[in-house]
Amino acid sequence: MIIIENCAVATVDADGTEYLDGHVVIDEGRIVAVGPGHAGRYHRSVRRVDGTGCLVTPGLVNTHHHLYQWATRGMAQQENLFGWLGELYPVWAGLDAEVVAATTSAGLGWLALSGCTTSTDHHYVYPRDGGDLMAAQVEAATEIGLRFHPARGSMDLGQSNGGLPPDHIVEDTDTALAATEEAIDRFHDPADDAMVRVAVAPCSPFSVTPKLMTEAAALARRRGVRLHTHLAETIEEEGYCRETHGCTPVEYAERLGWLGPDVWLAHAVHLDDHAVGRLAATGTSVAHCPSSNARLGAGIARTRDLLDAGVPVGLGVDGPASQEANQLGAELRQALYAARLRGGPTALTARQALALGTTGGARCLGREDQIGSIEPGKLADLAVWRIDGLGHIGIDDPVAALVFGPPAPVELLLVGGRPVVERGELRTADERDLVRRIRRAHRTLNRRSRG
Repeated sequence: MIIIENCAVATVDADGTEYLDGHVVIDEGRIVAVGPGHAGRYHRSVRRVDGTGCLVTPGLVNTHHHLYQWATRGMAQQENLFGWLGELYPVWAGLDAEVVAATTSAGLGWLALSGCTTSTDHHYVYPRDGGDLMAAQVEAATEIGLRFHPARGSMDLGQSNGGLPPDHIVEDTDTALAATEEAIDRFHDPADDAMVRVAVAPCSPFSVTPKLMTEAAALARRRGVRLHTHLAETIEEEGYCRETHGCTPVEYAERLGWLGPDVWLAHAVHLDDHAVGRLAATGTSVAHCPSSNARLGAGIARTRDLLDAGVPVGLGVDGPASQEANQLGAELRQALYAARLRGGPTALTARQALALGTTGGARCLGREDQIGSIEPGKLADLAVWRIDGLGHIGIDDPVAALVFGPPAPVELLLVGGRPVVERGELRTADERDLVRRIRRAHRTLNRRSRG
């Protein structure tokens, strides 16, 4: 049993319940109580955590990532999405299981240090001689200790057939579908407290054939798992869809059966009113990635309009090659700023930004009954943020301190009640070892890309 007390608590429940001086009680990996004041006496062995100067929130949920890109940060600095991909595809062709393991461990460890307890990953580059990349990811995620939702990506539309990626890094359609189903068989856990759940995730309209999109959706629904893809990220993608398919990206997705309550879409930046309405009517979710969209100059998503229409919206850091900071805690502020740039100072509040990173993300992943808010019976995935330091002192509102202020140090991060971060340090892996492995992975990919 763990008791966290003497702290502010933002539950992010449906009523927005908060306590300026409260407590949270955890037992057997679940939340058993939350409320004001002290937790009281328990006649058993208890670990008491003094949360003085801290804010407790649900652990953050990262809804879109490409962990393998950690080894290729800082490249293609002035390119839009298509130019950026064109420069990086040849480098990613050198991926193997060792590189993927190193990038997954480092990326998830870094996310943990920014308050994240659950992360997706959309891996879609599978070189023929790269080894067992999905197994490498799952093993690395198990080491770090975050809940992990790997989305088995795929590409089958190479340049020779009108797609963007080079032919040598795309898969045959049937091979991609078979590998996706194998990933579900091996790694997907439907249990309530699952640490690993697999999603089906063809990459994008410009790298995947309609056949793969349609059959992947059928596969996911037959196996009862969720679907994920990039959509409406850039104006160039919209032009591609109109020229190639005679419709907008959202119309194309709907034509192929890719809208619904089991689908979450990455980015969704370029949406007209009809598209927003279709996402809302079908229960389709959106992974909002404001920093990546800004880095690539892709545009500003219509977050306020999506929320007003009833579309579930979560936050994603996206890949480290298009968002080098990769701190999910900092993305709360980026989301708020981006919304206000588009819609003015009332477009998003601090608490709505926190909801994007918690309950919104849980809804994207279909796990709102287990994570995303601090309520009895839910899994004990919690972030304890220190907000009494120089960077936050003087902001009386704890949630405003977290969202408007600089990235807050993580005093304690629990996943199912297990400490992953304590006093700002990763407890499940040696950070120095993660650095060494990433340095080696970076050098390996650079060497291979030079031939």
